[in-house]
Amino acid sequence: MTATHDTARHAAAPHDVVVVGSGIVGLGAALAALDRGLTVLVVDRSPVIGGSTVRNFGHLCLTPQSGEARRHALAARQLWLRLARDAGFWLSERGTLVAARHVDELDLLDELALTRTDRVLGDRPEIERLDAAELSCLAPVAPGVAVGGALLPYDLQVDPRAAADAIRRHLETRGVHFLARTSVGSVSSGRVETSRGPIDAGTVVVATNHDLDQLLPDLADRHALERCGLDMLRVRVDLARPLVAPLLTGWSLIRYSAFAGTGAAEAVRSRLHTERPDLAAMDLNQMYTQLPDGSVIVGDSHRKGAAIAPFQDERIADAFLDEFRVLFRAEPVVTERWQGVYASGRDEFVVDEVAPGVLVTVVSTGIGMTTGLGLAEHVVGAHLDGGRDRALDPGVHTSTATSPLTESLTA
Repeated sequence: MTATHDTARHAAAPHDVVVVGSGIVGLGAALAALDRGLTVLVVDRSPVIGGSTVRNFGHLCLTPQSGEARRHALAARQLWLRLARDAGFWLSERGTLVAARHVDELDLLDELALTRTDRVLGDRPEIERLDAAELSCLAPVAPGVAVGGALLPYDLQVDPRAAADAIRRHLETRGVHFLARTSVGSVSSGRVETSRGPIDAGTVVVATNHDLDQLLPDLADRHALERCGLDMLRVRVDLARPLVAPLLTGWSLIRYSAFAGTGAAEAVRSRLHTERPDLAAMDLNQMYTQLPDGSVIVGDSHRKGAAIAPFQDERIADAFLDEFRVLFRAEPVVTERWQGVYASGRDEFVVDEVAPGVLVTVVSTGIGMTTGLGLAEHVVGAHLDGGRDRALDPGVHTSTATSPLTESLTA
């Protein structure tokens, strides 16, 4: 029997859980169901994982999150560590570095550090302040550029292109079936209508990110969902020393919620916007990650709308490279450019049960890699933990209560 016929045969059979979308949230939903002993089918119109799950820094930024995002990030961190071990992909536990170029950025870091004293992750503080000399030992920042910084020791890093494919292969070895090049036209209790015919399901999980507006447009409208486009580069460069962890800057400190929620954030924002209105207009998150092959990911800009034009403004790339030269005093050579697109909405997450047993799980901001696995465990796991019989009965409407994993991490 050919692989195509084998896939079609599995798709034709009923499944306990059918997941629409094979990005990181969809993979997390499949994992949550698989861990509970259920049969799982993942349906995606693409033959490869090629969306926002692979077009990112690979930075799993736990400490910069707050509120619901932090709860999902805490859960996701444990799942990332487990999957790296089980699926065999590269994962760095060296944390995140912050290069502060002004004293107000140090004030912001100090303020957040005072609120992170619960030590839920270990004995080390979540934010370890560094002076300029200490930062220079860990990051190839040019002398005199930074006044200090911080290490966030519990953050993680992966190579997103390698990690996503490895997780998919790992799930396949455990029995999850993937049906690619298949469009989903509608979902309802117990059924998914696809371009290859209907599929029966006990539970349906919609994890389509920004394409939620194609499948469930009214829900997307209620959450003011739109697309956020971003520009990124990959460069080769001879740095003074390796960049041992993702590096954030002041522009990052006014973007991520835990940083942006501090009283000191407004002073940083006002100064940066006054000094560099050109970069502010790009909605810049100036950050860098170095991959195991030595290349460095550089970015990123942001623009929002119902649709994102495919044309990239070269002035944005020029600004990225100019800032790179100032920060590192090194000459980067661009090897790749790309455009990313992810969902952006009024809230950080779109979670709903649009019909009995039809769950929507969407990260509607740019923290999908950080929180997606935890979100899926929280929503899908909690639904399935309502009882396997209930999960298979489309007539029973269940709520999305806190899952045991998330509860244990946030208690």
